[in-house]
Amino acid sequence: MKKPAFRKKSGAGEAAGPAGPAFAAEPSGPAPAARPGRSRSPFAGGSAGAGGAARTTPSLLAAAVVLAAVFGIAEVRPPAAPAKAATGAAPTTEQVERTSVVCPQPLQSLTGSTTLTAYTPPGAGSATGGAGWLSDAAAPAVPAAQPTAAPATPAAPAPTGSGAPAAPAQDKNAAPADARLTVSKPGTPATGPAANGDAAPGTGAVATGALAPGFTVTQTTVVTEQRGLGLSGLTCAPAGTGFWFAGASTAGDRVDYVSLVNTESSAAVVDIKLYGDKGLIDNDSANGITVAPGSSQAVLLSTISKGAVADLAVHVVVRSGRVGAALHAADGGKGADWIPASADPAPVQVLPGLPADTASARLVVWAPPEDDADLKIQLSGKNGWFSPAGNESIHVKAGMVAAVDLGKVTRDEVAGLRLSPSDDKHRTPIVAGLRIDRAAANGKTDAAWLTGSNPVGARATVADNRAGASTLYLTSSGEAATVRVTASAGSGGGTPATKEVQVPAGGTVALPAPEPAGLNGVFALTVETVSGGPVVAARMLSLPAKDVPMFTVQALRDDRSTVKVPQAGQDPGVVLR
Repeated sequence: MKKPAFRKKSGAGEAAGPAGPAFAAEPSGPAPAARPGRSRSPFAGGSAGAGGAARTTPSLLAAAVVLAAVFGIAEVRPPAAPAKAATGAAPTTEQVERTSVVCPQPLQSLTGSTTLTAYTPPGAGSATGGAGWLSDAAAPAVPAAQPTAAPATPAAPAPTGSGAPAAPAQDKNAAPADARLTVSKPGTPATGPAANGDAAPGTGAVATGALAPGFTVTQTTVVTEQRGLGLSGLTCAPAGTGFWFAGASTAGDRVDYVSLVNTESSAAVVDIKLYGDKGLIDNDSANGITVAPGSSQAVLLSTISKGAVADLAVHVVVRSGRVGAALHAADGGKGADWIPASADPAPVQVLPGLPADTASARLVVWAPPEDDADLKIQLSGKNGWFSPAGNESIHVKAGMVAAVDLGKVTRDEVAGLRLSPSDDKHRTPIVAGLRIDRAAANGKTDAAWLTGSNPVGARATVADNRAGASTLYLTSSGEAATVRVTASAGSGGGTPATKEVQVPAGGTVALPAPEPAGLNGVFALTVETVSGGPVVAARMLSLPAKDVPMFTVQALRDDRSTVKVPQAGQDPGVVLR
């Protein structure tokens, strides 16, 4: 068995951002031509000397007037009033034109096969053209050094004029030649293998034009060796400056690590903060981690946790730059998966996606240093919210982590889990994670982690689904809702299928994912809120292998394919303020 390799850097690539617009002053027009002959000043006196002095005096006066106009205009002229937008003008909704996400390194020190699947749902917007692609993170190219043995010969000026060939400009909206995977059109997923090996880098994914709205990428790994055995999956997320994870551990057979991927053009500096049942775990080695441009690093939590800690909350804080961050957990032969990044700390957290055959569940909650949290634990069943007997509440001390074993909490029914304040006047923001295990008749198990999730909003998508292997969990956290579920065409062919589903208020519905007719390859699932809600959703992918009930669960979150653009009015007076 190979020894895990961590804190290993791998080269990664970079595209420079577009240059800002350049503005030039408008020319005022050609100067009037001088008139022939002697011009006579209107201030001329009776003698030649007096006339010369008279011509000089108005020139000085004119210069003084010009200088006063230039430097004193702010005093002479009051500031212009702000321009007013049209009465009642509301922000307009526009489709995004560029979307980028970051996928973590394939599993470190584990033997498995990793697949990347990218997809853009068809839209009704006006955007056209564009491209979508996935590339291994790679270090920016370094210009070759110039020889210093002899003075450099000045380069000949570039030819100009219509006869000179123009240098081809690189299109920042086109897929690079070395792209690992490209998406050709909305509505059809593209899938392919990720890089392999312990030194494999993370992946950067970009979509532009008509492929940008709703662009999503799913990474799925099957590990068949005993250590780390299981199915691991996650939805790749945008680079950012802060990430929360709950449910990590360094106790027992756990091997958990944080993957940091920098696809930007500048270095990032990262702190990893660990919280346990005694509060913040101070460790200088977890601070000031430099992630070079286009590089990937795996940080083993046991190297920064100062001993075995059963339950951890992890906060990745980026001091400068941006990174993609993900956390993988492996519990020996009991199961493994990615721990999803949590929604931001909030007083209420909803965790969708508990399967009916959950064999055991462990809840991990973190509270901020400012205040304790007293929380109700509720499950969303067929007909609404209820409190599980014997596990109605949990108390979390300020700045610490609390955990509770919920056992076979679902009682053979699908569910979502909600944490909310026991006292509505005492609303402490929290982060929560839930480990769930499924077991086969032979006792072999696999594990997955759920986390606090935001509603699907208008539309959300998960890309990698297989025939007969996907189950969708829908929980209405408010009023009753109607959602539309669409299965895309397959990556190798098939006809999309659509189904509308009714979700009762506070209830959870599970349904086998609709599949496209004539399916060939993998397909994507898109969930749209038609009415009511809000709705939180999760997809379980189940791929049993070697008598192990391998599975992974991903929450579906609003794809943010549109943005609000405020109305603006022209205001030339802004240059005078």
